[in-house]
Amino acid sequence: MPETAPSGTARPDTARPDGVRPEAVLDVAGWTCPAPLRDRPRVVMGHGGGGALSAELVEHLFAPAFGGEVLAQLGDSAAVRLGGVRLAFSTDSYVVRPLFFPGGSIGDLAVNGTVNDLAMSGATAAYLSCGFILEEGVEISTVARVAEAMGAAARSAGVEVATGDTKVVEAGHGDGIYINTSGIGLVPTGVDLRPQRVVPGDVVIVSGEIGLHGVAIMSVREGLEFGVDVVSDCAALGGLVRSMLAVTPDLHVLRDPTRGGLAASLNEIAAASGTGVVLHESRVPVPPAVANACAILGLDPLYVANEGKLVAFVPREHAEAVLDAMRAHPLGRHAAVIGEAVEAHPGLVVARTGLGGTRVVDLPIGEQLPRIC
Repeated sequence: MPETAPSGTARPDTARPDGVRPEAVLDVAGWTCPAPLRDRPRVVMGHGGGGALSAELVEHLFAPAFGGEVLAQLGDSAAVRLGGVRLAFSTDSYVVRPLFFPGGSIGDLAVNGTVNDLAMSGATAAYLSCGFILEEGVEISTVARVAEAMGAAARSAGVEVATGDTKVVEAGHGDGIYINTSGIGLVPTGVDLRPQRVVPGDVVIVSGEIGLHGVAIMSVREGLEFGVDVVSDCAALGGLVRSMLAVTPDLHVLRDPTRGGLAASLNEIAAASGTGVVLHESRVPVPPAVANACAILGLDPLYVANEGKLVAFVPREHAEAVLDAMRAHPLGRHAAVIGEAVEAHPGLVVARTGLGGTRVVDLPIGEQLPRIC
């Protein structure tokens, strides 16, 4: 240890009788801790990553500014009553790079992502709005390809694009095409999906293999090859949710684990419900291509984005029947029970590893793979 330090003072230790050069003893009384990592005066990429930075931006900036009981629910979509009808309302913006990727495009994402947010409230999507922000110089043929993909995705999901808007920004001030979509849909009577309904004993089910979308985006963006083609799981989940609700309307909460992956969704639910979550890592369906890619790049599949999967907290007495219904649907054939809600460690997600140990699965600060939706 040096005898002086820039942030403190040093004095020699004269109590050493052995003749060895004395160590410095630092006076730390004047030291101050650095500002926390997340205390930033400017927006960083992590603020859009679906992790802790995003949550803090919403909870400490936007929510106080806007107020309102509906916004305070902070769900994938807002459930509201209008004219005696219960509606779900959601909006999302898409800035994915590249615009086209294995298994889809920004157009498919814009439709399926908003349909899925509505489905997580149990709603059947009815109408979407669509806002295009185009960069000067983007080819009209590219815009046409995206629009055609959106139309096809909307027809496949059984939803209509009812209104929209177009803006153009100067060259160099965009990234080709950004899209915003908003959607509305009807929530069936008796359906109440929100994290506050989760109770200890609930079974956690994921609808299929995780991590495909994030790895597919990364492979084309960075020109990486993993021995096999990885295709995005981008899909509309409305039909799968309806098949689950047909078994029982008493599902407790649904989430589509997009930005921040499965880990972020489980942490959000644990925090909002005040329960703990135990995750059995060996039961989480991770396809070999995703596992290999994450091993090579040092990523955790639990944090990699999905665009066609959901995670459900289901009362234990209904779990087996719901799981069977999910596996009978094309988008749920790889559904698996991966954990349960518990009384212990409220607000925390803990994974039990294949070696018998445990680890905390924390909410990510930002995002492992930015610009994936």
